[in-house]
Formats: sequence, structure tokens, C-alpha cells
Amino acid sequence: MAEHCLIIGAGQAGLTVAQSLREHGFTGAITLAGDEPHAPYQRPPLSKKVLSGEMAPERLVLKPPAFFAAQAINWRGDLAIRNIDIKTGRAHHDGGTIAYDRLVLATGTSARSLSMRDVPKSGVFTLRGIDDVMLLRPHIAAGHRLVIIGAGYIGLEVAAIASALGADVTVIEAAPRVLARSVGVEVSRYFESVHRQRGVKIELGVTLEGIETTPQGLVAVAGGGRRFAADAVLIAVGSTPRTELAAAAGLSVDDGIVVDSACRTSQEHIVAAGDCTRFFSTRYQRHVRLESVQNAIDQAKAAAATLAGGTPGYDPLPWFWSDQFDLKLQIAGLSQGHDRIILRGNPASHMFSAFYFAGLTLIAVDTINRPRDHMLARRVIGRALRRDPDEIARDDIDQWETLFEG
Repeated sequence: MAEHCLIIGAGQAGLTVAQSLREHGFTGAITLAGDEPHAPYQRPPLSKKVLSGEMAPERLVLKPPAFFAAQAINWRGDLAIRNIDIKTGRAHHDGGTIAYDRLVLATGTSARSLSMRDVPKSGVFTLRGIDDVMLLRPHIAAGHRLVIIGAGYIGLEVAAIASALGADVTVIEAAPRVLARSVGVEVSRYFESVHRQRGVKIELGVTLEGIETTPQGLVAVAGGGRRFAADAVLIAVGSTPRTELAAAAGLSVDDGIVVDSACRTSQEHIVAAGDCTRFFSTRYQRHVRLESVQNAIDQAKAAAATLAGGTPGYDPLPWFWSDQFDLKLQIAGLSQGHDRIILRGNPASHMFSAFYFAGLTLIAVDTINRPRDHMLARRVIGRALRRDPDEIARDDIDQWETLFEG
């Protein structure tokens, strides 16, 4: 009897597992179970080109219907799995159960919600999927007042688009700087300055205490009695890995589904991949959970290889990107734990890079409108400088990668 592989989660990671399994020669049945009516689609453009109207939602689709037919992949956008019985190998959904021989968890993340009570149901939004974008889009036009809670990637990307479209935008952030979890102080200050120059009001070190509904619209109430009037409020305070199924099934969970370098969960016959997972990085000597297209694709390929009988060792160099106004921020590596930052290029030119070091070892690079620096950085991160660190700042040294050990 042919085996059946059930993949829970029909995003980038889930789809990549399905495709990779076929490439490895798996001939059994594959069910790709999702809880959205939309075919698997890419998410990064949602807060960028789709929200601005530059890209139609239909262009986000990763594969046409013919692909699923040709690969015999049964995509189900109406199959929300409610629980898993790992002893019997059955997954339960509202319409019954599905038996499986191989199981993949690619459940992704959900938008983090506010921990306060009585949040208004009208005019308050999050942004994780196509439907969220289509609901938010009418509220970012000229003349509208938008308050964004959170100055991370999503918050600032939406702020850039909304302000460019003429909306009155205020960003409220509890941390003392923008992008605090992602970039160093210099890069953070640069993006704060750019947003302020483009008309975005940024309130740092401000804690949201509630959202009220008034006859004039919404009011975001912050510490100290400060009040920010709004026609719409976007909650952009990060995401939460969707681990409920894994936890209920008894799998190890710790800010993500815990997996090893072969993407195996605490039950070796179950693998997991993508934003929902947490794994130990030997490169950085700590457990990490990555939310990026790169991780979703590469880890999904490793998970498929494990299911196919291989023994992959997954320890990636993370990389991310963010588009804000006419700026492309590209990040290679993880900068947490650095003890020195060296800038290459002039922030005033809107083309520069920030190099993060732990001792003499390069651990991460942020680049703004310098794609060549980004690509070179991905080759040399993890290497140590063999010359004066300040030489990395000299723009007249074109081949700066030669400053590092080979």
C-alpha cells in the first residue's frame, strides 16, 4: 500500500517540502493541508507591493493549478487540522480524520495579539495574509489617520507605504529605538531619521495601554495619559509560532517546535520546517527561530531529504530583507552579541553597510542599497579579519573581502 505524507501548513515551507519529496522520488500520496482558501502564496510582498497596489494578489501565487496536478499533490485550502494522534497516525479535522504515514509540520506563525482587554473589533488590524492586506488597504489613503503599534519590519514597511500615499502616520514603539531586534544602533537611527524626514511621526519608549472607540474614531491610549487619534490602528508587534498542534501532541516546544539539524522533532518520525521551528545553530552557538523565505525554503528541503532517508545537516547563514521607501535593507547573519560596528559608506548618501564583529570575527552585515556588499558578506561571515578592522570602512578598497581570512 502506498505511503501517505501529510503536510500541515500550505505556505512556502509546506509547498517546498511537497515539491522536494517528489524530486527525491517519493511516489506515495501527498496532502498539503491549509486553512486559507488561497493557493500557496509568497508573503513578503504583502506589506510592500501588494499593500501599495503595485502588485495584484494573484501574482503572489507560488504554483499554478497545473503544477499540483502534474505532481499529484493534493492541496486542500479548507483542511484546518485540529489535533494529531501520533500513536495512531491520524490527524483530525472538522470533517473527519486523515491517516498518514509521514507527517510534516509547517504551520508558520500568527500575528502576535495585544494582551489587553476590550480591543475594538472595528478599525483594528493585523497583517499576516492576503485577506488582512485587503482589509487594511482602504485605510492607508490620503486623509486617513493610521496609528501603527510596533516599529519592526512590518510596522515600518506599512508606515512607508501609507505615508507615501498621503496618510497621516504615527508609529508607537515600546523599545527605545526602531528595528531594535533586528539591527544595530547606527542602522536603527538611520531608519528612524528617514521615516521622520518623510513625515512619519515616531513615538519611542511609549507603551500602549488601550484602544478606545469615540464618536470621532479610534484613540490609542499610551502611558502617561498620551492619546493618539486614528481612523485605523495596525497591530504590528511581531509574530507567534503556531505550535498548538505540536504541543497538544506532546512534541517538544520552546518558542517554536524544537527540531534537530535534520528537522526531526522530539518524535523522530515527525519533521517540521519553516517559521514555526526552533533549532540549535552551531554557527551562533544558540537556539534560533528564523522567520524568512530563505529559512522556509532551505529548511523545507532538508526536511524532505530526511523523509526520503537522508541525513542532512541544517545550519544556515540567515538572511533577510526589508523595503522601505526607496531603500532596500538586506541583512546577512545575526548581529546579536556583537561588540563592534564598523560602517562602510556614508548614511547621508543612503548607500552604506554596517559590519558587526565579535572580536575580529564578522558575524553579520546590514546593507542599505548596496547589494554587492550583501552578496560578498554572505561569503565571508564567520571569518576573522587579518588586517586593521578600520580598513573595512575605506571605500577605496573595492575588494574588501580580501581583508578576511581565506
